Amino acid sequence: MKTMPKYEQISNEIRRRIKEGVYSLDTPIPDEISLAEEFGCSRMTVKRALDVLVSEGLLYRKRGHGTFIVKSAMLDGLVNVVSNETLGLTSLLKGRKVTSQIITFEVLFPSDEVAAHLCIDTNTPVYHLIRLRNVDGEPYVIERTYMPVHLIPGLNETVLHGSIYRYITHELGLTIAGSHRKIRADKPNELDRQYLQCAPDDPVLELEQVGFLNNGEPFEYSFSRHRYDKFVFVTVSTRR
Repeated sequence: MKTMPKYEQISNEIRRRIKEGVYSLDTPIPDEISLAEEFGCSRMTVKRALDVLVSEGLLYRKRGHGTFIVKSAMLDGLVNVVSNETLGLTSLLKGRKVTSQIITFEVLFPSDEVAAHLCIDTNTPVYHLIRLRNVDGEPYVIERTYMPVHLIPGLNETVLHGSIYRYITHELGLTIAGSHRKIRADKPNELDRQYLQCAPDDPVLELEQVGFLNNGEPFEYSFSRHRYDKFVFVTVSTRR
């Protein structure tokens, strides 16, 4: 029987500790040197193990401060499933005409809930965006998005009328790694009825998402409300 590589053993053990609340959410996990001593291996092996957990969106590194647990991955006491196909609507519907109507564009201080999902404090300014996304002239999605200003600088109306994800990757040179998602059904609210042209009894599919970069740092907390007759969400589960 093939022996599991040491770095996988370590990442599995740290993943278990994260899930079971062994490590505090407010302080860094033990550093690479301490973990190397504990597991009897090289620092490079520990780094590789932590890289796995960063890529899964469970950990993020803060330069000069250490490695922290991504709080949004632990909300409700669960480790959320990670999707690494965070494409954005423009890429998802490549070949079709996707346009954006800006409903709200402002900078504000986040609520406790928004700050917790973005792993920032409530004194850190965030963009608050609401956009209607049209596909071939038809309303498809209303997106409410929060992004830290310091992490995604330079957003303006020109960017908002196009693809924010393309701006992040092509203009800012950042790498989007994936997202934590929750999908729920809901009744249409006032914005849905006004902009998505929903009838009062039409269901709406809401996608709550925390997007994170390849260093595990959350860059987006969003709610996308989809018309029921325009989208099908497909998930694929695989064994590790």
